[in-house]
Amino acid sequence: MFDLSGEVAVVTGGNGGLGLAFCRGLVKQGSKVAIWGRNEEKNAAAVSELQGMGGDVEAFACDVTDQSQIDEAFAQTLARFEKVDSCFANAGGGGYRGPSHMTDRQVWLNTIDLNLMSVVQTWKPVTAHLMERQAPGRLIVTSSVAGLVGTGGAAGYSTTKAAVLGLVRALAVELGQAGIRVNAILPGYIETEMSLDTPQSFKDGAKRRAAIGRIGKLEDMEGVAAFLASKESDFMTGQNIVLDGGHSIFPL
Repeated sequence: MFDLSGEVAVVTGGNGGLGLAFCRGLVKQGSKVAIWGRNEEKNAAAVSELQGMGGDVEAFACDVTDQSQIDEAFAQTLARFEKVDSCFANAGGGGYRGPSHMTDRQVWLNTIDLNLMSVVQTWKPVTAHLMERQAPGRLIVTSSVAGLVGTGGAAGYSTTKAAVLGLVRALAVELGQAGIRVNAILPGYIETEMSLDTPQSFKDGAKRRAAIGRIGKLEDMEGVAAFLASKESDFMTGQNIVLDGGHSIFPL
């Protein structure tokens, strides 16, 4: 089960945090992985780690807000691996933190570009490739529980993470009969290198609200990546997979 031998996955932002956790899960099941990331030092470190696990992995420099860089990274990926079977549009960011009425238009547009348009742009060449091959494929996006619940002071982040859920549903309908499945992963609070400066009070609150009594670890992200990239997920499309330890359903 979840045998990904011979499969090729693209993971944007796969050089750290959630993206690297997805890569670990994919490599453990035999998938080849193409990492797209801006930081070449982190790219090299991620490739070294995953190759140490026995993975066939390569990284390509790419800013996912730039369509020309995406197209170049995709061309390099095809030259190296010859095909793509699944694509994890994981790269993104928190955007502006503060009152929404004090956020100017360009800041909103920057957040939309980073968290929504980057997904559209990343999936564009992958979808065309899958349609041309007439091959089944899988498109996955990293959304957030923030796309389902209110997060005061982070309206841009919440809005864009909710927007990709609409994109997932629309594309699931559009691409379903072509054999392309489209789904979203919605993590809750997960301990990553990006969360090191998170206030302890927030961490304590997240743990207290979790139905299972703890906050998330990167290892918790590995299995869902393998599942969504595998044929075992073929009957699932247009869905939101919430991984938050029960935080979003816990009563106040």
